[in-house]
Amino acid sequence: MNPSGGGRFEVMLDGTPIFEKSILGRHAQPGEILGLIEKALSK
Repeated sequence: MNPSGGGRFEVMLDGTPIFEKSILGRHAQPGEILGLIEKALSK
């Protein structure tokens, strides 16, 4: 995870974005990031 400025929040898994605040226009909900990681790993 790389910190950035400007209010950006991005989560990448193996180089693939799984959550991007700048695209969704919102913060992640509690547990949402963990759920996205679990979903990505189960594929």
